[in-house]
Amino acid sequence: MMQIILGIGAALLPGIVLLVYIYIKDKYQREPLLQILKGVLFGALSCVVAIAFATLFEFLGLYGIEYTSIGGAFATAFFGAAVPEESAKLIMLYLFLRRNRYYDEFFDGIVYAVTVGLGFAMVENILYVVQAEDWQSVALTRAIFSVPGHYMFAVIMGYFYSLVSFRNRGMWFMPLVLMVPIVFHGLFDAILMSEAIIASDFVRGMAVLIFIAFFIWAQRRAKNAIRRHLENDRLTMNDGLEF
Repeated sequence: MMQIILGIGAALLPGIVLLVYIYIKDKYQREPLLQILKGVLFGALSCVVAIAFATLFEFLGLYGIEYTSIGGAFATAFFGAAVPEESAKLIMLYLFLRRNRYYDEFFDGIVYAVTVGLGFAMVENILYVVQAEDWQSVALTRAIFSVPGHYMFAVIMGYFYSLVSFRNRGMWFMPLVLMVPIVFHGLFDAILMSEAIIASDFVRGMAVLIFIAFFIWAQRRAKNAIRRHLENDRLTMNDGLEF
């Protein structure tokens, strides 16, 4: 029993830390804590939608749970994870924000997308950690890469979501709200899945280096997205404009 409690705590901790981080970054007009918790709940519920999508895609033959080729790894990464999960998160983000009076700043899109994304990530993390025999190493690995990965995908989604909401760029930017997080998420998983089936130690090592380089680059893109929307909100406040 104690192991399960410790495992759940370890699974939740990285998500909580990132929630606190994004909450603190919202320095102009922080969102109510109740709204943060609601966003996490919507994210947790998105797991059910994601499972439904993934099950449908598997039934349609778009991917298989077991794969032996690089192509199979990419198919599983995109159609078994990236497409269903990011689609589910976006659906729940839309349902959460469509009549939300607190969604009134550029940075709010990032904040609420992160709450949804981390709500999903925390539920997923619990499932992985509590079922693992060596739960400590699984919890540590996922705290370093998987949960920050979901955070990163959410920042990118929220960045484009706010551009569509507040810059009236629906026709050109609306597809990017979903497609860019899918590409980031799909490549993230595909590189890891490909590395797992590569026989050559040298090529496997190169795949690991590519993944680390991609992870660092993507995290920098997320930081830039945060900086840009904070700047957009600062300029809006200085100009005395209202959305």
